Amino acid sequence: MENKKIQRIILIAIASVFAIAIFKYKIGIPCIFNKITGFYCAGCGITRAIYSLIKLDFYQAFRYNMLVIILLPFGLVYLVYKYLLKGKKEIPNIIWYFLVGLSILFAILRNIPYFNYLAPTNI
Repeated sequence: MENKKIQRIILIAIASVFAIAIFKYKIGIPCIFNKITGFYCAGCGITRAIYSLIKLDFYQAFRYNMLVIILLPFGLVYLVYKYLLKGKKEIPNIIWYFLVGLSILFAILRNIPYFNYLAPTNI
């Protein structure tokens, strides 16, 4: 039990340092996949999207990474069910396969010029 408390404290400390780096110094996490290949991954724009959500700029958050913004409410419902309501059911594997497939499809489509509206907007 003591080990889990230490892990949570470390995780909170890391998240705090990360939040300070983003909000105060405008330092983000660069996408290594994008830097190497020049293509957008399914996660490109997540940091900027979360930052925009915190500022209540929902439109810009959606423009940075619409997949995450669409799936975020479902993830929050799951976390509330799992940890606050002590739900015993796990997410079926078919749902995980669907989410992985959706992420791969999103990553592919956002790099095709016809679907350029899926790419994260530039700052």
